[in-house]
Amino acid sequence: MGGVTTLVDAELERVRVALDGLLAGWLPGRRWFAGKDAGAPLVTTRLLERVLPGDPALLVAVFDAGADGPYQALIGMCRGPAPVPSEAVIGRLSAPGGPALTLYEATQEPELMTRLLERFGADGHGPVRFECLPGSELPLGVPGVASTAEQSNTSVAFADRAMFKVLRRPVPGTSPELELLGALQRAGSVPSAAPLAQVHTTAESPVGALTLGIVQEFVRSGGDGWAAATGQARACLTGGDRTEAPLGGFAEESYRLGLATARVHTALAEQLGSRPIGGPEGTALLDLLGERLAEGLRAVPDLAPYADALRALHEGLRESVLGDRPPLVQRIHGDLHLGQVLRTEQGWVLIDFEGEPGHSPEERRRPQPALRDVAAMLRSFDYAAHHALSEVLGRPPGEPGPDEPRAAGWARRATAWAVHNRQAYCAGYAAGGGQDPRRAPLLVRAFEADKAVYEAVYEAHNRPAWLPIPLAAVRRLTEEIRQQY
Repeated sequence: MGGVTTLVDAELERVRVALDGLLAGWLPGRRWFAGKDAGAPLVTTRLLERVLPGDPALLVAVFDAGADGPYQALIGMCRGPAPVPSEAVIGRLSAPGGPALTLYEATQEPELMTRLLERFGADGHGPVRFECLPGSELPLGVPGVASTAEQSNTSVAFADRAMFKVLRRPVPGTSPELELLGALQRAGSVPSAAPLAQVHTTAESPVGALTLGIVQEFVRSGGDGWAAATGQARACLTGGDRTEAPLGGFAEESYRLGLATARVHTALAEQLGSRPIGGPEGTALLDLLGERLAEGLRAVPDLAPYADALRALHEGLRESVLGDRPPLVQRIHGDLHLGQVLRTEQGWVLIDFEGEPGHSPEERRRPQPALRDVAAMLRSFDYAAHHALSEVLGRPPGEPGPDEPRAAGWARRATAWAVHNRQAYCAGYAAGGGQDPRRAPLLVRAFEADKAVYEAVYEAHNRPAWLPIPLAAVRRLTEEIRQQY
């Protein structure tokens, strides 16, 4: 295709001048925008580059939104109406003597995404580069269809052959996900989505070196773990699953998922190393947990009754982390939950290794105890059970409803389903070669509590009616702490 052409004409200048204001009005409606509830932000575009010419053209914009950033948008630009839903339209600019220019979310136009895939491997010039990884082959000419799932990034599928992940929060340097997927590919012992290509900016660009997107193999599956688990939990509550409560019908899958998680951790440790956590490193981990707890207490007053017990948990953890037998640390998934696993013919496959979006890239790359991933998955089983309960009740957990005898029974079954599947997952993880979570209760409990506090902050800000779920987990964990101490 030739090199990237930078828009330096009057048309680009008109777009550049208007884009900040247009994005400010459009961003609050985006699921991936962290400040969506704070009104229109002050947007400052730091990089605007045309990566595909023609009509429509494709622009890459990297921008700050208030004190938050950088963010990325792939912007289609055409003359006249855009072939996308109205909610994907960012704005319009009048054009002297011709149709107005329409700017829109480019991932919503399959034809433009098809052309984008063809850009990989072409001679690279300018600040935005499209790089195929060694030995990779991209499915050219295949329409790209954006996922409708609400995510912190945007995924575009090219049939069942490749997936392009647009990183809405670009990562400085190499993406942690590329590092981890590359390690799993080298290991060859666990199924994973092999990385194929990446989009990045150069170090000399106005935004420095950032990873903007990743193309990886498409994982053919029967759906994700969240859909499977909530469906089984719902059947267990209503009697559609005839297995005796509290067993439920998902325990075997939970066991296999534990096996898969352990094998991923083993492969990452073999490729990237593991070691006992050092003294300063252990202190930094404890300090981080303390800071997150303090932030949670400030943000969610309902956590206040549990503050002393949670601090006591941290003190107990301090003795373990800084003692004679400190836990091993290694690279981990970092944001593991039932929505991040796919059920395939080869078993469970873990996906989306970029780590928790709210954490800095440095923190996401930091070696952690593998049981942190385990604790996060245990929290996901709890959420799945209560989500199923909410669907059966027809209301969120925090909304009052009729005092039905069946409601109390459903709630007990939901709790039993979560407990049983958590136990099955831990058993599978131990059988797969991982550290038995049941033999490290202090570490698992501390990471579960940290995750539950994080969830409480999220729910308080976004879904107050769902706040009782993480609060119940905090209450359970602190009761276990009080019994121990």
